[in-house]
This record gives sequence, structure tokens and C-alpha cells, in this order.
Amino acid sequence: MTVLRRLTLGALAILALAGGGLAAAGVWSWNRLHEPYRGYSEERQLVTVAGGSSARAIIECLAAEGVLRHPLLTRLYFRYHLKAPVLQAGEYEFSQPLDAPAVLDKLVRGEVVLYEVTLVEGMTIDETARHLAASGFGSYERFLAAAGDPAPIRDLDPLAGDLEGYLFPDTYAFARGTGETEIVARLVDTFRRRLSERVEPEVAQHGETLDLRRLVTLASIIEKEARLDDERPLIAAVYANRLAGDIGLYADPTVIYALKDLGRWDGNIRRADLDLDHPYNTYRYGGLPPGPIGSPGLASLLAAARPADVPYLYFVSRNDGSHVFAITLAEHNRNVDVWQRQYWRQRRR
Repeated sequence: MTVLRRLTLGALAILALAGGGLAAAGVWSWNRLHEPYRGYSEERQLVTVAGGSSARAIIECLAAEGVLRHPLLTRLYFRYHLKAPVLQAGEYEFSQPLDAPAVLDKLVRGEVVLYEVTLVEGMTIDETARHLAASGFGSYERFLAAAGDPAPIRDLDPLAGDLEGYLFPDTYAFARGTGETEIVARLVDTFRRRLSERVEPEVAQHGETLDLRRLVTLASIIEKEARLDDERPLIAAVYANRLAGDIGLYADPTVIYALKDLGRWDGNIRRADLDLDHPYNTYRYGGLPPGPIGSPGLASLLAAARPADVPYLYFVSRNDGSHVFAITLAEHNRNVDVWQRQYWRQRRR
């Protein structure tokens, strides 16, 4: 065998060994990346990825928090195998062992932690802003500013001066750091969806034309008066009948709204408040108030769209969430005497 041939065979042998070593290293690296890992001792680990962070900084942070075991291998996998997709900013929760690809997939898809907040029916813009801010979802002042812009609803209600009545009450889930404008947009989008899916078909089914501002304003009053769902259409009928008969609504919730607007609401309506010179005082001004007095829920919107076919013009509370309805003023006065004067007189004994 010649010297040249011996050198050639030796070189090939070295290359074969090197190739085998590289292949073995590749297999080892791939296996390490796909080993589930949990290096934190707490029940769950929250990791916040700041906006604008580099992929290297994010991966190093995840390793420091015990979520990733091999940051260098993870970076190589991220860059050369995944082709460096965008890692979404936000707060992430880890509670079980995950391999590196699963961790990266979570960040690529933006599976951030969501926190629930419930907005109850009848809340005003001010009450909604206070509740969201108190629940950790931004600034009260910025919420007021966002909800003070009627642009998201202007195509449906050109007369709207703000979003009162259009911030749909529901349970929502938002990530920490979600902007106030984005949250307000979500509330309005939910209103628009409920309107198109449930309310508009109800109106169209009876061949009527939807006057959205009138409907939402009426529904907002119904929301404040009703406690039982089966009474909402009855209360809607009372107000619809009074409007049709050109009779004042005499709705206490509109007076309360006026007092809140003036910063004078202390939890009680006094006789003098019924003479308050305010456009939302339906004891003094006929017809519906200028706009909604809060955010009605779906049941009240449907009741306003389809009031019960009854002749009632009056109702009074039984003090247990239900009401007694009447057609004539004389009948109503008797109900008031029984359920207000006599009821509270007996309670005070």
C-alpha cells in the first residue's frame, strides 16, 4: 500500500469519526431540548416578558426562572430550526414540566395569563371605569377618556356624546397591561355582537324599525327597575304605554342619574329632588331622557324591543325584588299604600 493511499484512508477514517461525533452531539442536543423540565419550586411560576425584549434576553430570563434548562441550545433551536419567530410580550404562567419547544410555542402564540373581571348590568361609565381601575385594569381617568369618545358607536347612534349604555355588562378576561382603549373597544364590540345576534332579529321579526338610541335608553331604565327577568317585559310595557299616552315616566332611576351627574347622590331621593331642573329628571321633563342611564344587559334590551302586551301604566315594589302592577291611578295608589306606607310602618314597629 502506498503512502498516499494510507494517508487518504486515514483522513477518511478521521472524517467518519468526526461525522459520527457530530451526529451523536446532534442527537444528544435534540433529546435535551425535548426533555420536560421544571426548575422552580413554587406551585406556579409567573414570568413577565417585557415589550421590546430580544429573544436572547427572553430565553435567558426563562432559564433564570427555572422554566428552561439549556438556554444556549434553546437559542440555537429558536434561531435555526424555528427561524426566529416573534415572541409575544406579556405575563406567562408555568405550572408543569415543559420541554423547550413547548415553552417557545407558548410565547410565539402569546398564551398570556388572563384575569377575569365582571361588569354587572346597569353600571354607568363612571362606575365601570372605577371598577376596572380598582380591579387592576388601568387608570380611572384614561377609562373615562376612552369611554367619552363615541366614535366606536357613532355609526349606530349618531347622537351619542359618549359610550353610556354601550359598554356591555359581562364577564371578561384581559391580560395585565391591556390598554384602556382596547378594553373599552372590547366592551363595545360585545354590545354590537349581542345587538346583531339577538336584538335586531327580534325587532325584524315583528316588522319594526330599530331606533337604537331609544331602545338602549328605555332598556337602561328597565335595567335599574327590574330584578326578576320575567318582570322586565312588564316594566317595559308600563314605560312604553306611558310614552304612547304622553304620560310622564316618573322613573326614579333617572333622578338618581341626574343627582350622580351633579355629584349630589347620597343614596336617598328626597321630594325636592323630583323638582330638580335636569334633562334626565323624568318627573320634570316628559318622554325618555336624552340618553341611556347605564349599561343594560341582554334581558333588558330584549324587553325594550318587545314589551309585554298588557295595559299597565303603574308599578310599585313589593320590597322583595318583585312588583305589583296597575292600570288605573286609583289602583296604583292602593298598592302604594299597602306595599310602601303600611309595609314600612309595620317594619318600624
